[in-house]
Amino acid sequence: MTDTQQSSSSRADLERVRAEIGKIVVGQDGTVSGLLTAMLVGGHVLIEGVPGVAKTLVAKSLAAAVDLQFKRIQFTPDLMPSDITGQSVLSVAEGATTFRAGPVFTNILLADEINRTPPKTQAALLEALEERQVTVEGVSRPLPDPFMCIATQNPVEYEGTYPLPEAQLDRFLFKLTVTYPNAEQELAVLQRHDVGMNVHDVRQSGVAAVATASVLAAARDEVAALRVDPIVQKYIVDLIRTTRTSPSLALGVSPRGGIALMKSAKAWGWLQGRDFVTPDDVKTVAKPALRHRVMLRAEVELEGVNADGVLDGILATLPVPR
Repeated sequence: MTDTQQSSSSRADLERVRAEIGKIVVGQDGTVSGLLTAMLVGGHVLIEGVPGVAKTLVAKSLAAAVDLQFKRIQFTPDLMPSDITGQSVLSVAEGATTFRAGPVFTNILLADEINRTPPKTQAALLEALEERQVTVEGVSRPLPDPFMCIATQNPVEYEGTYPLPEAQLDRFLFKLTVTYPNAEQELAVLQRHDVGMNVHDVRQSGVAAVATASVLAAARDEVAALRVDPIVQKYIVDLIRTTRTSPSLALGVSPRGGIALMKSAKAWGWLQGRDFVTPDDVKTVAKPALRHRVMLRAEVELEGVNADGVLDGILATLPVPR
């Protein structure tokens, strides 16, 4: 099989993943595209939306379609760091301690309602997100490969939520926003439930494994091999630096954010069937990759402006290379 044929095969497998998710998740095309893009570059995703819009379901369906191990942690105010990472326990029979791995040791971890737990417990994920390992009692233990964290959060104005620290937000490749479905999509949701769809068992609802970890690894290698033209690289740098001088922003995007934007654009270009990145690829992934890495000035926020609005303005005025 040639490199071109291998690339086409990997893309076809991931498109089948999208189709499998569509068997149980109505709409959410942007969320699914964002998850697939992040998965291709080993990134983590934060999904924000009100309760009941299928944030958890889309994560479970993705894991099932790629045949990866899936675990879920319900974040609550009394959750402890050891409930995430695991801990050493004393075995009376053996007279020694053994490590009992926490749910973070999996391929796809759903951190459900991550902003309902205090920052100290949220911080237990920092090492896992950045280094793909956890250190417990001085011993570092690697996480499975692949490892991806999909965290969900309710909007920050909801009661009982804690804002995620900037350092943790920066570890997520994307922040995706999920809104209510339109009337046609909501009707389709009711119809599927009416005929017995079981959202608690995605396999029973027809989601099959159509890809594997090895397929994902091959696709990741292809994305990593894709090169970005220096003109597009400069466009990314110009965009990042403009956020740092924007009068609407108290904090612009870090170099880590620029790297995340470039990697995301590579994955998006590959998913479109190309072996190169265009400025439009950069613009497509800019808001998911950057909206959580900027901080609005207080007076701008009081005027009802959000990060997406500021980024839209920057993208509209920044010259696009041709």
